[in-house]
Amino acid sequence: MGLLYLLGLILLVVVGYYFGRARAVAAGQTAVLHSRPSYHGTFVVILVLIPMLLVFLVGRPLASYIVTTQALTAFDPAILTDDLRRGAVLRDIVSLANGQYSGDVSPSMRIAADAYASWQSWTNTIVIGAGWIFGLLGLSYALRVLTANFRARNQVERVVKAVLFAAACVAVLTTIGIVFSVLFETVRFFQKVSPLEFLFGLQWSPQIAMRADQGGSSGAFGIVPLVTGTLLITTIAMLIAGPIGLFAAIYMAEYATPRFRAVAKPLLEILAGIPTVVLGFFAALTLAPHVRGWGEAFGLNVASESALAAGIVMGMMIIPFVSSLSDDVINAVPQSLRDGSYAMGATKSETVKKVVLPAAFAGIVSAFMLAISRAVGETMIVVMAAGLAANLTFNPLEAVTTFTVQIKTILVGDQEFDSAKTLAAFALGFVLFFFTLTLNVIAMQIVKRYREQYD
Repeated sequence: MGLLYLLGLILLVVVGYYFGRARAVAAGQTAVLHSRPSYHGTFVVILVLIPMLLVFLVGRPLASYIVTTQALTAFDPAILTDDLRRGAVLRDIVSLANGQYSGDVSPSMRIAADAYASWQSWTNTIVIGAGWIFGLLGLSYALRVLTANFRARNQVERVVKAVLFAAACVAVLTTIGIVFSVLFETVRFFQKVSPLEFLFGLQWSPQIAMRADQGGSSGAFGIVPLVTGTLLITTIAMLIAGPIGLFAAIYMAEYATPRFRAVAKPLLEILAGIPTVVLGFFAALTLAPHVRGWGEAFGLNVASESALAAGIVMGMMIIPFVSSLSDDVINAVPQSLRDGSYAMGATKSETVKKVVLPAAFAGIVSAFMLAISRAVGETMIVVMAAGLAANLTFNPLEAVTTFTVQIKTILVGDQEFDSAKTLAAFALGFVLFFFTLTLNVIAMQIVKRYREQYD
């Protein structure tokens, strides 16, 4: 059904555009057109496309519901009260109707499969026919209203604005839906655990035993160790990625030759495309042993999984975010500012420090904030290099954990979504959301304060 409907849609769209444009060209030979012929053709395409898409989007689910309902009428309703049983029966019916069922066929199964095939054929025919009819009606109406004075461009732009508005609404509503879905589960968690204990507790151990006589049956949900671990690893990563990324951006934008820049920038940005699990393997198998060996050489006790190893590799990962965005911002500074600085007798380094960087400061701050958000949300590198231990420490040589690692750990395997342990993952996600939101607000305030307008 889908392929046949798509072919019909493409055919009517092509025909509609051709005839709409041809009619506009013919009308333009005797009168002055308000809109270009391409707009007339696009207007016809819109009036064909919209009704056919609406018919498909409404008719396909409705047809599927009708087919499923009619097929299941051959069975006793009491058998289908369980959703899992109903789904299994429906899969068997579909397999039998498609000739792919290999088990024993009961009389009710045969009747249901025949009904499924019959109703599916009828509903597909109706949906395809309705789509073609509405598409042809839209085509005929569009061709009838097209005249030399018809404001086709205005109509097309109105539809384009509506599509863009709908896309913006989808993005906003998706964000709102995510926030509220996490918020509801967070409220359920706070009904089981005190918010004060969660926000200010110094111990994180979400394991809750099945029986009261097992160890850890009470659980501990203080997120302070997770906050310190997240901030520690993020700080180490930014201490590495910040200077290296910014200096690399300054060199490539102000000092590098075009030939070197054409080679160096793509190579630098390859780091952004390396999967984080690969970087995690590198951190766990290569860097972490070296860090431990270097620490022992200086008489330091370094854990096999440390915040330092995870922070170094995470800093490597986010270097492209800082360098690429900062490079684009620096290149966006008007050349007239540089020329004015040179005319005043300033050297190149003085121009970069006194003119270029202040002009690009707002964009550089945004690049740093984006890199911080990326570091805060990283999971695999921390899992493989820093461990899972929720230690309350600021020592980079010890094992720590982060918000994202604990969310992943809690939700692995079969979970009971009514326990405090599982709901804690949603509470962590909600706190992490506000953490990144705070970073964005701070970045916006800094950008707003230091933004300058240049002619």
